[in-house]
Amino acid sequence: MNYKIGLVSLGCAKNRTDSEIMLALLSDAGCEIVSDPAVADVIIVNTCGFIDPAKQESIDAILDMAQYKETGCCKKLIATGCLAERYSNDILSELPEVDAILGTGDYDKIVQIIEASFRDAAAPVMCGNIDRTPDGILPRVLLTPPYTAYIKIADGCDNRCTYCAIPMIRGKFRSRPIPEIVSEAQSLAENGVKEIILIAQDTTRYGLDIGTSLSALLEELVKIDKLEWIRVHYFYAEAITKELIDTMARYDKICNYIDMPVQHADNYILRRMARRTNRGEMEEKIAYMRKTLDKCCIRTSIIVGFPGETEEHFENLKDFVKKMRFDRMGVFAYSREEDTPAAEFPDQIDEKTKQARLDELMRLQQQISLELNKEKIGSIIEVLVEGYDSESCLFYGRSRADSLDVDGNVFFGTEEEVEPGDIIRVKILDASEYDLTGMRVD
Repeated sequence: MNYKIGLVSLGCAKNRTDSEIMLALLSDAGCEIVSDPAVADVIIVNTCGFIDPAKQESIDAILDMAQYKETGCCKKLIATGCLAERYSNDILSELPEVDAILGTGDYDKIVQIIEASFRDAAAPVMCGNIDRTPDGILPRVLLTPPYTAYIKIADGCDNRCTYCAIPMIRGKFRSRPIPEIVSEAQSLAENGVKEIILIAQDTTRYGLDIGTSLSALLEELVKIDKLEWIRVHYFYAEAITKELIDTMARYDKICNYIDMPVQHADNYILRRMARRTNRGEMEEKIAYMRKTLDKCCIRTSIIVGFPGETEEHFENLKDFVKKMRFDRMGVFAYSREEDTPAAEFPDQIDEKTKQARLDELMRLQQQISLELNKEKIGSIIEVLVEGYDSESCLFYGRSRADSLDVDGNVFFGTEEEVEPGDIIRVKILDASEYDLTGMRVD
């Protein structure tokens, strides 16, 4: 093939790694990857289908890209990813602009689906293999900065929380073998990647299905000399073990960064969500992490307005947030996802109440974030340089406490040259709710 390929990647980092693989496979097949969709012969929209706003964003992106069939060079429009997997029939009937559909378990067949779309009059569809994981290490074209890369260590999920459609879209939990992951990390490091971010729907359950563990994987990854930072997303409280935290504490390469989506803290709501933990267990795990991990940063996400959430339940949640003082926190209004158990619960919360609770919790977190950031004034921290901000006339980067795309920045002045990917030391001189400002020191 010698087509020009444009790609729009939506949703989570796991989706992004699939996009990177598709681009590499197409490049290897002779295609040219282009950033301007107006000149692309084929446009791929790798969709998200997690919650309603993400679904709408995916539909809007498909329609936006479809315009290039009239105004650009686009001959084929391909829908891939979660929305394509879950709603393939609806896409075929409602979005005739789409020429082919590729599901979440078949992203490695992107070359074949494009060939089929040019060959066949009817839109080809490859969906339904949600429990399939492509074999081996597939090539990637990084969509991240060249010094940072995600590595998907598992796919799917077995938790079946009552609000979540992921098991229906991504299938059962499936871990990749340790040698395969280590080999991929080694290759990335040899090509200039300094920070890897391990991702899965539930990273703490890594290896349980194949007779190993996340601790064992980390023990192997720290041996890669050229890697400087290893970061892990996402920790589920019930699966966090002392062995895992102790392993993290032993190695400076592993960032003491815990992304742990608690979702709620009232035990009644947790049970209705089918979460496998309770408030007491979460508080115990958080206390152990903070005792064991030096300068531990804990990020969480919370759902407000879950069916049946009373004012008392919400007050319990607020009390938990006040006591835990999370370093980072995202808050989301419950989204009623079809075919999930919670969508059928009778006591749904109105949108106005959801938004009011979201706003109240975020105001509380902003104050906590500001107080915690101000405590860092005068300290010296490592910063991974990312670029220059012309508005502030300062360089910026991320600390070990800041993950790619989701956390704040560290802005800094320097009298010496720096390049993106450098890891330097910065003395913190000022702080806001989300960002730090300082000066480079030797």
